[in-house]
Amino acid sequence: MTLSIILSIIICLIIGYFTPRNWRNNSCDMTLLDKGISIYIYNTGIHTDILVPVKTKNWDWQQYFNLKLIANQSVSINYLAFGLGDRAYFLETYTGTSLPILTTFKAMFLPTPSAMRVLAYRNIPQQYEIKCAIITQTNYRRLMEFINNSFQLDTQGNKINLLVDSNYGGGFYAAKNSYSILRACNDWTAEAMKLAGVKTPLWSGLSSSIMYHINSGCNC
Repeated sequence: MTLSIILSIIICLIIGYFTPRNWRNNSCDMTLLDKGISIYIYNTGIHTDILVPVKTKNWDWQQYFNLKLIANQSVSINYLAFGLGDRAYFLETYTGTSLPILTTFKAMFLPTPSAMRVLAYRNIPQQYEIKCAIITQTNYRRLMEFINNSFQLDTQGNKINLLVDSNYGGGFYAAKNSYSILRACNDWTAEAMKLAGVKTPLWSGLSSSIMYHINSGCNC
């Protein structure tokens, strides 16, 4: 009985991995190249980030962040990457240190405080698996509002800064809602991509499931 339940769960997860939520969405429509906006999603192995321009016609992240605090002032910043994660995981491992077992357990199995990571880039990073999508101006605005609304604010309406390190090239901010296995980093990315009109999987627990459904071959 137990084995059959486990097998059923595995089969459901596999189906969810390969089945898109939005069949008709085409995020590689080259007719949008001139009037749409290119966004990027990259995979670090277990985590996905959304990479967007610092400034476009209808959105300027400089109105929401002091880029001089996020990155070295001698480097021009053209892109920002956003990702949701477990707060303790982000803060304890951003320097490359090994991850404590207790933190890993809590992040995987318990509701924990969440954080938004913001990374600054001069160029599109090439060290990760990365895909692009072309979306409409309207969908881009929806995506930006979703990302911006993911940050927790203090009583004065400001983003809550947990840690900013210009040498690291980014910062960490308090995020709304808890982090859990039911809404983890890749689920947040999938929510964002769905709003942007980009194809997403029914089950988005793995970073590879996100990357699988984003159209390959976009020359944007």
